[in-house]
Amino acid sequence: MTKRQASKGRQANSPVPRFLTVGRTARVLGVSPSTLRQWENIGLITPVRSQGHFRLYSPEMLEALKRIKYLRDVKQLRVSGIKNVLEKDLRTKPGSRPQSTAELGAKLRRLRKACKLSLIEASRKAHISAGFLSAVELSQANASIATLQRLAAAYDTTVLALYDLPAKSSRIVRPNKRRVLQTETGVAMELLSTGTKMLQSMLFRLPPGTGSDGAYSHAGEEFIYMLHGTLELWLDELERCVLHQGDSFWFESSRGHRWFNPCEKEEALLLWVNTPITF
Repeated sequence: MTKRQASKGRQANSPVPRFLTVGRTARVLGVSPSTLRQWENIGLITPVRSQGHFRLYSPEMLEALKRIKYLRDVKQLRVSGIKNVLEKDLRTKPGSRPQSTAELGAKLRRLRKACKLSLIEASRKAHISAGFLSAVELSQANASIATLQRLAAAYDTTVLALYDLPAKSSRIVRPNKRRVLQTETGVAMELLSTGTKMLQSMLFRLPPGTGSDGAYSHAGEEFIYMLHGTLELWLDELERCVLHQGDSFWFESSRGHRWFNPCEKEEALLLWVNTPITF
């Protein structure tokens, strides 16, 4: 066997990477990297970021990009038309869809007004700038999990209350019936229980390089069990904890905590339980 044949054999047996770089994604689609960045800037896609802040595209996102390219090139749709079709796809897709930025911004604005707070008053309570809060409400900026938690606390509610949850509680939640809350960075939180009074259980999926994007705190206690991957968690910026598959960990929610997946290619999957329901 020649070196070239051996090389081809190794390439054929090599596993397909879970995430693709912007260059490889552009080659697969037959578009330029600048086109992908343009689609991101206008809100059609939101790639995850590696620890080095490089754009990464999952197989699921690659399929979405193929859909966007088809709508642009074949159907000759403009940006607004593409967005409408993608929204319709999400509505008709089995299972729950992520909360859109527009829906979330509108709900945050309604909550602020219900609390009779001005932009400046609300931003001071949430420890963010008034300009950023205005941008979030107008769907011109994306709020991180940490920002959502601080805003929820300022409005005397919880993060989960910002989303449309099932009206009826159920003791059994089937996998295909889980409500999925997803941030713009790709962090997905799947609700494992609904209608509970004292505890909140979720399945967290963290793409590489994603996390809370800031620290937050609230009342209660939290428990984490690592199912897969790695999680780096900081408490009060003093205590650093790195959790791996099989590790379990608890901490007081009143301590400022931030967390992220430090891996460049591997998703983190973890069971996260809060008590009482204050997240």
